[in-house]
Formats: sequence, structure tokens, C-alpha cells
Amino acid sequence: MSSIKQNLRHDVKAKKGAKIGIALSLYNSKITSALLKSCTDELIKRGVSKKDIKVIKVPGAFELPYACKKLADTKKFNAIIALGAIIKGETPHFDFIAFACAQGIMEVGLESKLPVVFGVLTTNNLKQAKDRIKGGGKGDKGVESALTALQIINL
Repeated sequence: MSSIKQNLRHDVKAKKGAKIGIALSLYNSKITSALLKSCTDELIKRGVSKKDIKVIKVPGAFELPYACKKLADTKKFNAIIALGAIIKGETPHFDFIAFACAQGIMEVGLESKLPVVFGVLTTNNLKQAKDRIKGGGKGDKGVESALTALQIINL
């Protein structure tokens, strides 16, 4: 299994005055609240002021692209991070939501010419999602999303 951790710079610091918008899905909130906490903690640790982090919350992952677009349209942010957790169930609903979410988030980034980080877990079960938050055995997607945003805005 590959990990993005190998590709991230762990010495990255925020640019002075960096502003980050975060779109957070409330669906699977035990997972997404952990992603949000680790992401914001990492941003602050790396030099982003708490006042320069704006979080907007939406009901589910399908709404994340719209929230990212709303943040991008303000032209106030250096980067946007989408955080969510889509966990496979018994129906094909997972496939439709995961695809629409990923496609929509990518389109926002391309259209706005702004870094939009995909911090959305797409897992087969709850255990896999828990493994990818703080304390899990597969890294922390919240931290990885923060590092990705900072690395990209420092290009």
C-alpha cells in the first residue's frame, strides 16, 4: 500500500497571512469531526492563524463541491480543503456519491485556479475510515490534507 506521507514535505510552514477555507461534511460526523480537528490543529501548528481558517459545514459529501465553490467564489482563501467520509454500504449509492464528490471538487479547483484539496475518505467500511484518522494505523487524512494545502500554496 502506498501512502501520500512519503510525498509530503513535513517541514512546510504556512505563508504569512495564509487563509484556508474548509468545507466539512457532517455525514459520518465521528470521522469527519476527527478529520477537522487534526487538520485545523496541523494548520495552526504550521503557522496559520486560527482566525484565518474558515469552516463551512454541509450535510453530506455530495454537497462538498458546492461548499468549496462558495468558498472559492469569495476570493479570500489561498487554498480550500474538502473533508468528508464516504463509507460503502450495501447499494451502489457509494459509487455515485464518491464519483460526484471527487469530480465536483476537482472542477472547483480547475475553474477557480485555486488549490482544492481532496480530504475525503472513501472506504469500504467504518474500520478503514477509523484507521485513517488520528490514532488509526494508516495515517491521518486530516493532517495530510493540511500539509498538502500548505505545500501547494507555497509553490
